Amino acid sequence: MNYVANTVRLGALMGFCSLSAIAHAEPDALAKAFGARETVISASLSPDGQKIALVAAGGGRTTKAYVLDAQEGAEPKVVAGASGKPEYLYRCNWVSNDRLACNLGGEKRNGDDVYGFSNIFAVDAAGGNIVPLSRLRTNLYGGDIIDLLPGENGLVLMTRSDSGGLGIDRVDTRTGKSKLIEQSEPMAMDYISDGHGIVRVIGFQENKGSGYAKGTFRYLYRPLGKTGWSNLSIYDMRDERGFSPAAIDPDKNIVYGYERVDGRLAVVSVALDAGQEKKLVFAHPRVDVSNLVTVGRDRRVVGVRYVEEQSEVVYFDDEIKALSTALSKALGGKAVHIGDMSQNEQRILIWAGSDIDPGQYYLFDRAAKKLSPVMPDRPELAGRALAEMQSVSYKASDGTVIPAYLTLPPGRANAKGLPAIVMPHGGPESRDEWGFDWIVQYYAARGFAVLQPQFRGSYGFGEKWLMQNGYRSWRTAIGDVADAGRWLVAEGIADPARLTIAGWSYGGYAALQVQAVDPKLFKAVVAIAPVTNFSDRLRRAQFNSGYLLEQQRMGTGQEAQDASPSNHAAEFLAPVLMFHGTEDNNVDITQARIMQSKLEGAGKRSRLVVYDGLAHSLNDSDARADMLQQSADFLLQAGK
Repeated sequence: MNYVANTVRLGALMGFCSLSAIAHAEPDALAKAFGARETVISASLSPDGQKIALVAAGGGRTTKAYVLDAQEGAEPKVVAGASGKPEYLYRCNWVSNDRLACNLGGEKRNGDDVYGFSNIFAVDAAGGNIVPLSRLRTNLYGGDIIDLLPGENGLVLMTRSDSGGLGIDRVDTRTGKSKLIEQSEPMAMDYISDGHGIVRVIGFQENKGSGYAKGTFRYLYRPLGKTGWSNLSIYDMRDERGFSPAAIDPDKNIVYGYERVDGRLAVVSVALDAGQEKKLVFAHPRVDVSNLVTVGRDRRVVGVRYVEEQSEVVYFDDEIKALSTALSKALGGKAVHIGDMSQNEQRILIWAGSDIDPGQYYLFDRAAKKLSPVMPDRPELAGRALAEMQSVSYKASDGTVIPAYLTLPPGRANAKGLPAIVMPHGGPESRDEWGFDWIVQYYAARGFAVLQPQFRGSYGFGEKWLMQNGYRSWRTAIGDVADAGRWLVAEGIADPARLTIAGWSYGGYAALQVQAVDPKLFKAVVAIAPVTNFSDRLRRAQFNSGYLLEQQRMGTGQEAQDASPSNHAAEFLAPVLMFHGTEDNNVDITQARIMQSKLEGAGKRSRLVVYDGLAHSLNDSDARADMLQQSADFLLQAGK
């Protein structure tokens, strides 16, 4: 748990010709400011509302947990820390007025594989008395807290994984002693509590006889006052069919969850009784529901969130709706997210931000009607002019209108002939949202116009837009990405000689794969942690239970070969710069190394920068600053 200062080690596999001749400049002040990780990773308010716990990013890849009095000018005290080599702190929640439960995890390579691990420990608000709560016996998963048990002074409900499956313990965070609540069940993968100590729903993964997952989950519910289980639903993750439960309302005796309605994800409720009455709670006519909105220590459901152009919340709770509206007005119309609350809900932690505001935590005292700042998310950017993000759209080659976000350099309302970056998002089952984006803002500050296309294959726009996904339907998805670049040129925003592309994860895949569609369009390619070779990715999945699902997601045979950027290396015209961490268990670094080898073998211009010990997110401020500096310098070389 000790704080350890870290210096990132950088390794580079150098490519050919002009790329190896480009000087590697050390990150300047601008790159360091934007590359600095979000300061506040999580925030929690004690039950009595008198103390705040923050998990915050430190220098390099370090993380620390702080406790401070809930009043202006209070000095934070460090109560725990992690070096990032490989452990990170992710969150700390109050389990009593003087005790915290904190999540610690990371990724570590063992031979040819990278494994994720997690565990939970408890610590006093004053520091000290650290007690491990996880029981890591048969695997690296240390369980999750599913119920903070409000009013029980330091007790929690936790999942427990052992050789018998997944069960539930009631754990005393002061001593670490536990009591069995739910017997371990083979293939159990989810439990949902009512927020008051009663487990009402259990979910099981269904496997084939071979041991590989089917892609379906079977959910059971416990009738009120009963000990046995009754059937609730079957959910198929492959096409999102069926009901997927998410949260319990004990007063109404219902479970909220997600289900497709008219091709879009909606929120429905199901009564937890023999009748199982199902009601539609909310459905949007154009986009999917993103998630339920919960508040308080019992995680009470108060609304539904969706994203069309911007994130919107439909509140079921009139009091919370009025509070959110008033706070947003008081903060100049910024987006407001209600976070943790005291037990009596009189003191509330909120977050507010926008596209040109990285965000700030505040403490709101309802009785005193006082709003006090706690800590900004990115103090390094204080006073710096940021770029506005605009919602735009363009037509794909088949006439389909594609939504997108356009960010121009600060102060350039009607820019023409700029260096430009098309930036496809990761996933591909994801989407971009309006708001502050550190990498987009950095590129805009360097003078680029940045366009983020929500190509077909993106998540959140309904099943027809999602298609098979951005891998299986890559020709359409990558075509939409290419059309984003053509639109920038046609509108006069981009100088065609300085049109480039950059992306992370699937976005890196798209940035590379577009060379198979139109190798002359983009003049330089940046790919961060990209998927490049489907055969290698499937080889790595063959001993996992999700192997058959990954086959269905990625495709096989000639289809998979055509979809792999590494098989199109000979077609590349643009120079390539890639970045990858060695401890990436999402996209193994072999993906970038295969791509680099193929490009080198074809005599192409390419370079791979390797970050030792880092995972998919490159969760290190120094590495991020280096990546920003190198990538922007490289992209600005396009057309010169």
